[in-house]
Amino acid sequence: MPSSLSSKYTIFKNDSAIRAKGSITSDAPLRLRMESFVRELQNNICAGIEEIDGKGKFTRSVWERPEYGGEGITCVLSEGNVMEKAGVAVSVIYSELSPEAVRQMREDRGKDINVEGTVPFFVTGISLVMHAKNPNAPTVHLNYRYFEVMNPDGTPKLWWFGGGADLTPVYLFEEDAISFHQTYKEGCDKFDKSYYPKMKKDCDKYFLNIHRGEARGIGGIFFDDFNTKPAEEIFSLVQELGNRFLPSYTSILKKRKDMDFTEEMVNWQQIRRGRYVEFNLIWDRGTKFGLATPCARVESILMTLPLTARWEYMHEPKAGSKEALLEEVLKNPRDWVSLEN
Repeated sequence: MPSSLSSKYTIFKNDSAIRAKGSITSDAPLRLRMESFVRELQNNICAGIEEIDGKGKFTRSVWERPEYGGEGITCVLSEGNVMEKAGVAVSVIYSELSPEAVRQMREDRGKDINVEGTVPFFVTGISLVMHAKNPNAPTVHLNYRYFEVMNPDGTPKLWWFGGGADLTPVYLFEEDAISFHQTYKEGCDKFDKSYYPKMKKDCDKYFLNIHRGEARGIGGIFFDDFNTKPAEEIFSLVQELGNRFLPSYTSILKKRKDMDFTEEMVNWQQIRRGRYVEFNLIWDRGTKFGLATPCARVESILMTLPLTARWEYMHEPKAGSKEALLEEVLKNPRDWVSLEN
């Protein structure tokens, strides 16, 4: 039986030969079609944000993992007119799961990986975080990924999708929260009306700063280890949700980017960004997995962090203030849209 290392390189070479022929067609392996989708989505999102910003341009860094297999494109915009920092990253990774990683997946996530030794895997995805300058404009996060444990011949042994999108305001505008959630509910409802309630609940549960007892933001949708429906159906769902990012966020950004704000509001923004950093570095599984991957590109993994953040000892907002209202919502998540329609 070929080793996982030789199998991985054979699969990588075969996939590279398909890419070299040009456009990825509908009969290509799903992993290549997902890769093609996230690359196109990255380009569309960067173009849409640059148009709104008016000044900032994304710097594109193309990186490769020649000794492991795979590549990626990291796009970062800093100090624009509207965006203080925005990052959109795509990665395509061929690697091996170590026996310890296989054990963790079995025990921590219930994965039925019936193998001994190392096993080849593939993962591709898009991840973004955008931090606006104006404290009235929220931070936004998106991530969609496809993970495949492969047989030596390149066919999937085990696969799943994960991802979602969520909003993190500094100041709460209820109409923005409703609009954001409604956009994704409508996308989910095209496939199954049970999706949004579950994904919304899972989002509130996942993006929780447990040590502070508060959510990172006002949520959105989140799913992981999703393989209970046909792969093609889930892929269509991921495409639908991914293409909803620009309308879900830019409609809010356009309303808030030019609003007046004070230095006190900027100070609160910095404190809230500190909480964002805490979640990403302490609790986020994607950050932990990325940093544990051989030959990890640390700059791409940590591009989600804001340019600046602030921690104040024992800081508490004034009772009855807009800042206190936000904290109340973060500690007691709301249902922002009707689940009846």
